[in-house]
Amino acid sequence: MKIKVVKKPKTKIIKKIKKKIKNSNQLELIFKYNKNNNIKKHNKDLSFNYSNTVNSISRIFLSSFALISFFYIMPLFISFAEKNFYTKEFKNNSKIILAYTLNKQNENKENTKSQSEEDLLFDIFSLNDLESDTVRLSASTIKQLFEDTDYNLKDIRKKKLVKPVALTLLPQEIKMIENTKKRKEFFIQIVLPLIIKENNNIRIDRNNLFKIINKSNNTNLEKQWLGKKYKQYGVVLGDLSSLKIRMDEIPVSLAIAQAAKETGWGTSRFAQEGNALFGQWTWSGEGLKPKEAKAGEGHKVMKFNVLQASVRAYQRNLNTHSTYRDFRRARAELRDLGKPLDSLELSKYLNKYAETGNQYVEVLQKIIKQNKLKDFDDAKLLPSSGDLESLI
Repeated sequence: MKIKVVKKPKTKIIKKIKKKIKNSNQLELIFKYNKNNNIKKHNKDLSFNYSNTVNSISRIFLSSFALISFFYIMPLFISFAEKNFYTKEFKNNSKIILAYTLNKQNENKENTKSQSEEDLLFDIFSLNDLESDTVRLSASTIKQLFEDTDYNLKDIRKKKLVKPVALTLLPQEIKMIENTKKRKEFFIQIVLPLIIKENNNIRIDRNNLFKIINKSNNTNLEKQWLGKKYKQYGVVLGDLSSLKIRMDEIPVSLAIAQAAKETGWGTSRFAQEGNALFGQWTWSGEGLKPKEAKAGEGHKVMKFNVLQASVRAYQRNLNTHSTYRDFRRARAELRDLGKPLDSLELSKYLNKYAETGNQYVEVLQKIIKQNKLKDFDDAKLLPSSGDLESLI
């Protein structure tokens, strides 16, 4: 039996083969397309991630730069604003009362301000001109003088009596006294009689003022004296209420504390070279330029011929300058209540005396407490031989 073999035509086989080839080509194309798409997608992802990274770094850099610039520029801006927009509120102008000259260089200026300043400090000019060629005593000589006159703080605290030892200059050797307690006591012994003496002058004027006020009719001499005091305290003619508030004493303990703070207990250059116990300023007069002063700053620390003139100028400053209006009001309230002038209470109103503000007040109160300066508030100055001679 023969098996019949049926052969398929070649054309059909070829078609099948071509179809297979076509299919495989399509698969290859699909694979290549997918591969290319994956590569492009991967590259796109890499590009996107790189772009994000660069953007993040840029943002961080810009933020850091902005932050650094802010902290650098803000202090400059604040300083500029303080100088140009907030001068009245922040700048310490409390010592400008002495922004004139003690050597009378501006004597020819005819304006109300300079004239009022001359009236305000005429007696300080006079006192400052009394002794221009004073002799500076050494610390050892002064100590011997104190011993010879039996002048010591221990007795003063008990008896409340102060010997009238009036020195014109501070000894240079005071800064060489190593014992802090002894140096402080030595400084107090020097300035205490000067402060009490100026308070005595004010007390005498105040008593005269109340006598005149209580009289129905005043003599020509009393009227002249009153007119002089109006000018001296910078008060409008006839304003007795303001004159009573301004013409008053400064607590001794407060004055000592401020002198100690301003001079470093008598060791500062201003105190040694210029008798400046309280650091008053001047722009036109004779003075000492602060070493740390900037080129644009023109003020100097006022220089005096004698220590007494410095004390008087300090008291006139507190009694007349507008910065210390609250200080004077608080003092007047204590007077009205019949209370003693409390240095710790009144010191609260001297926060504008120095640029450190309330910190300055805290330092003053600490000096008063630690050195028991209130013991000297009710001390009396014994009369000098000159005073006794004038009474005979």
